[in-house]
Amino acid sequence: MPKYKMIVTDMDYTLLNKDKIVSERNKNALRAAMDKGVHVVVATGRIYTSALYYAKLLGVSTPIIASNGAIIRDEDADKTLYQCLLPEMAIGEMIRLTREKGLFCHFFSKDTIFTERLINISTRYTEWNKYLAEEDQVKIRVLENFEDMTEQEKSEIFKAVVVDDDESKLQYVREQILKTGIVSASKSLADNIEIMSKEVSKGNAVSRLAELLCIDKSEIITIGDNENDISMIEYAGLGVAMGNAEQCLKDKADYVTADYMADGVAQVVEKFIL
Repeated sequence: MPKYKMIVTDMDYTLLNKDKIVSERNKNALRAAMDKGVHVVVATGRIYTSALYYAKLLGVSTPIIASNGAIIRDEDADKTLYQCLLPEMAIGEMIRLTREKGLFCHFFSKDTIFTERLINISTRYTEWNKYLAEEDQVKIRVLENFEDMTEQEKSEIFKAVVVDDDESKLQYVREQILKTGIVSASKSLADNIEIMSKEVSKGNAVSRLAELLCIDKSEIITIGDNENDISMIEYAGLGVAMGNAEQCLKDKADYVTADYMADGVAQVVEKFIL
């Protein structure tokens, strides 16, 4: 059995290339790791439905971490192992703050994105849906206004995401929402902020999953590229930054691999597991 028993990889700009597919080299390396008994886990800020699609392509049968750790689900067992919802107060505050700055917020449940306008994130998922079977598509619900969300829908929200080119507006929303003391904030891209419940992070999710699988953190490799990956990079026995990673992540990493277009994930698997 290899020294490392679990490898956890981010998706965008990590496992996926610029065409949003998993290269054959990455796929083959991860499957070879699984053949050696290593758990391969996807940990992403993406909505659960999207993470599940790529996990199926890999043949991953271990649980999936989605929405930055707000949900851990084992689809094969049809069982949600952990979930932490965004407090309703935070939902209301995000609606208020983004309207104040003329921004558009998206709210993620397990399988649905709620938005008041098809823009950036919801537009990308709408385009992506065109190439997928119905069961793999992310549901997009465009509302006249967020006040039309039902109480049931509000009680199923894991994450709020805002995308904009104006960094000062994003920073304002981030600073103000953090003052509530009930949320955590991170970014997966340079032009976004992602808001979850205070205790939610990829690192906490990897820790919870490791406990369920009886794996020590020294036996875990985590790989990522951006701020929302820092917590799991710091947690793991071997925290790996992609060559294209933000400097804030590289500063925390134990090892820097090649970039996402040079199969950096596969290179880690080949070097430390195979």
